[in-house]
Amino acid sequence: MMKRPEEAVSRFMGGYNCAQAVSSVFAADLGVPEEVILRAATGFGGGIGHTGGACGAVSGAVLVLGLSFGSTGPAEKEAKDETYALVREFVTRFTIRNGAVSCTGLLGCDLSTDEGLARAREQNLARTTCPRYIRDAVEILEEILGPVTSGPARGR
Repeated sequence: MMKRPEEAVSRFMGGYNCAQAVSSVFAADLGVPEEVILRAATGFGGGIGHTGGACGAVSGAVLVLGLSFGSTGPAEKEAKDETYALVREFVTRFTIRNGAVSCTGLLGCDLSTDEGLARAREQNLARTTCPRYIRDAVEILEEILGPVTSGPARGR
């Protein structure tokens, strides 16, 4: 059986976007249908719909953290605070490894412009650089989630 980081990269190379690849490999552990996660993650690919914003691998990880610990409303302030703290921890670890969390910062070109998107495609950046970010996101998530990934999500 493939390890989760390799499975995520395999899914990405097979056509899933970066956010879908990262988040979908946690679906079973979260008790969420994979189809739901895939749909929810769709718009986060390419730095949030090719805007150059947050890297889709990062967004996919944030989605997993929210599904693991997030609040369901205003009364769950502790869950919200815990989720924010874990997201900050993820962002810090990802930034230490990669220097940025924005798609533009990671790829060195702005996908929100025709020129940037053309350059990314010309240099094949999705195939040459993004797999590392996907692998890193999943590895960091596994470190942060720890026991959560070996069973059902806490509180759900």
